[in-house]
Amino acid sequence: MKQVVQSKGSYLQVLAVFCAMAAFILSGCATRAKFQNSSIVPAATGDVKVTKDNNNNYKIAIDVENLAEPNRLPEPQNVYVVWADTPNGIQSLGQLKVDKGFISGKLKASLETSIPYKPTRIFITGENTASVSYPGRYVVLNTSSF
Repeated sequence: MKQVVQSKGSYLQVLAVFCAMAAFILSGCATRAKFQNSSIVPAATGDVKVTKDNNNNYKIAIDVENLAEPNRLPEPQNVYVVWADTPNGIQSLGQLKVDKGFISGKLKASLETSIPYKPTRIFITGENTASVSYPGRYVVLNTSSF
């Protein structure tokens, strides 16, 4: 009887180690960062998820809530542009479009894209046009380095 109890305990330990390893493998592939609080749009919150894909590119997923319309900023702008700071310089990731949630009415925005260089920081600027080649000085949201 004692041996049966020990075997059951060993089985549970092996199962716990296996589950911990599976969770580590599945979550260890992505880097996550939250946008820091903004003095320009204090209610805005959001996060960034960066995952390396099979082609050695970096998939970037951005979700933001409570971001004001760009024309309602203290210095009115026309669009939001997302940028990545990479070892190869600053790269535009594209325009972030703000939409109202269907049920909640909250302003939400998301963007998914891929780049060949690992980002070290993601930030969002207010711009007059989406086709700018370098970020302006009006940084609305910013992650810390990751």
